[in-house]
Amino acid sequence: MTFPVYVTLLGHRIHPHLLLELVAYTGGFQLYLWLRRRAAQRLETESNLWVITGAILGAALGSKLLAWVESFDAYRPLLADPRAWLGGKTIVGGLLGGWMGVELAKWRLGVRRSTGDLMVFPLIFGMAVGRIGCFLTGLDDHTYGVATHLPWAVDFGDGIARHPTQLYDIVFLTMLAAVLWLVKPRITGEGRLFRYFMGSYLLWRFMVEFIKPRELRIPAMNLSAIQLASLAGAAVCAASLVRGRTSLPEPEVIA
Repeated sequence: MTFPVYVTLLGHRIHPHLLLELVAYTGGFQLYLWLRRRAAQRLETESNLWVITGAILGAALGSKLLAWVESFDAYRPLLADPRAWLGGKTIVGGLLGGWMGVELAKWRLGVRRSTGDLMVFPLIFGMAVGRIGCFLTGLDDHTYGVATHLPWAVDFGDGIARHPTQLYDIVFLTMLAAVLWLVKPRITGEGRLFRYFMGSYLLWRFMVEFIKPRELRIPAMNLSAIQLASLAGAAVCAASLVRGRTSLPEPEVIA
């Protein structure tokens, strides 16, 4: 297999990352709309639009910021080239930034109801499909693992057999979706499903980053910026879940 693996569609040769990202965003949004129609409770239209806007802007900013911090040494020589600074993004940064964007929008609107549960399965779908694009892109995507002699190692074009960490992500997300779908009826309290999802994925990313090329931000702890962000986000999820068990339900202010 030669990377990137271009896709031919209607006579046009399309880059896999572009095509799969389009499928991820479109499919994930359609799944969200379907789940929202099934939900018994909804936000008012105007509030919902502001919450979605907060999620999009927060995710875009968070994904870029964490990418810059993670690979600052690579970006630093290219300070004068805006194209370099506009490139690159991270899922972890996007998730955390989107979460903060939503919370900021809800705080500004006075919304106290949790809105994240409906986003869990659309996010999983979009992330899994997006990882297919990452895998088919190969070395240019910088999401591959370190060298390994395991039988399923993949040579992305540089002659080195590596961990296909993009595929590991897809397997984990698929398993996580199955588990969450099975336990969802037993989870009580708004927002807890989202926090279980976020905490689980962030802990997974913390662990899998050990078999990926990293720029260490705390060498003594052998941790990268993505790992530090993942740990912080997982800790917030855990604290929120524990606090939710011992607190009374918050009153709803939007019907």
